[in-house]
Amino acid sequence: MSTLRVTAEVLTVHEHPNADALELAQVGLYRAVVAKGAYRTGEAALYIPEQSVLPTGLVEELGLTGRLAGGNSDRVKAVRLRGELSQGIVCRPRALADVDLARAAAEGTDFAERLGIVKWVPPIPPTMSGDVEAAPDLLPWVDIENIQRYPGIFEPGEPVVLTEKLHGSACLLTYAADEERVYVSSKGFGGKSLALKEDPRNLYWRAVRGHGVAEAAARLAERLGARRVGIFGEVYGAGVQDLTYGADGRSETLGYAVFDVSAEIDGMVRWLDAAELLGGELPLVPRLFAGPYDSERVLEIATGRETVSGRELHLREGVVIRPAVERYSPVTGGRAIAKAVSGAYLTRKGGTEYE
Repeated sequence: MSTLRVTAEVLTVHEHPNADALELAQVGLYRAVVAKGAYRTGEAALYIPEQSVLPTGLVEELGLTGRLAGGNSDRVKAVRLRGELSQGIVCRPRALADVDLARAAAEGTDFAERLGIVKWVPPIPPTMSGDVEAAPDLLPWVDIENIQRYPGIFEPGEPVVLTEKLHGSACLLTYAADEERVYVSSKGFGGKSLALKEDPRNLYWRAVRGHGVAEAAARLAERLGARRVGIFGEVYGAGVQDLTYGADGRSETLGYAVFDVSAEIDGMVRWLDAAELLGGELPLVPRLFAGPYDSERVLEIATGRETVSGRELHLREGVVIRPAVERYSPVTGGRAIAKAVSGAYLTRKGGTEYE
């Protein structure tokens, strides 16, 4: 899940192809449906991204009472309005009436706290929770930003690799070679440097033991001469999320696929090529494309059917984009990595969004 920033943005306004009274305000590569004439190209307005939870007063001010997602009808979610995908909310709240939004856009000011907007935190089912312990040696995962919000992460023509983004639950494993110890965590607990104590009922530990992930990490640490190895994988199947890929997360056939690897070697943590290091040892997320970066091509590949099962059982969540050679990004302030999510996935009915 990406970080939450509620910022002013300079808009590009497009016609809505199916509604005379509506237009599309573009922010990055996102588009949000707005009332016709409310904004002009080049003007600045506030952009509230998906997964934002709004305070009641702001919901009422924007005329969105009963129209947002969640049990309290306060969460921003992608919707289709007159056939066009609308992602996020473009507005000018009264609380920012005295703010120079054009200047705020140039400075990148974050208004989330001022407006009382917080990031939605998915619920944690019992099978994904458990007793935890401090794990300062746990290698962290990073939030992946959406390429539609930050299109400058990659340069046109830059060599990139696209892997399928799976809709499951992220499993973080760190093998500490000095102690010969295994730490297993979720994305939420891992962000707090907490590990889950081993429990045969826990989803992540079942995946780790069922697929021999700890043993693969130990072998990799020895091969690389690493003090720590991190293996990051997605656990999926029925009972995990609504998209199952033909697996059953409630049985021994629960799905697991590695999407990233890191290692601490000579005191430095490096991100490594999972396919190169673990191909043939552990299941990997499917690689869908390798070649020059083109945003339109990326968004095209993000749609379609899943390839994990080999049977195209349901829609695809999206893709993860990485450079062919690992590098730093001044846009993210860290790794050059991003995701693109299918509009069909975002607007599907009955979807689950657990951690």
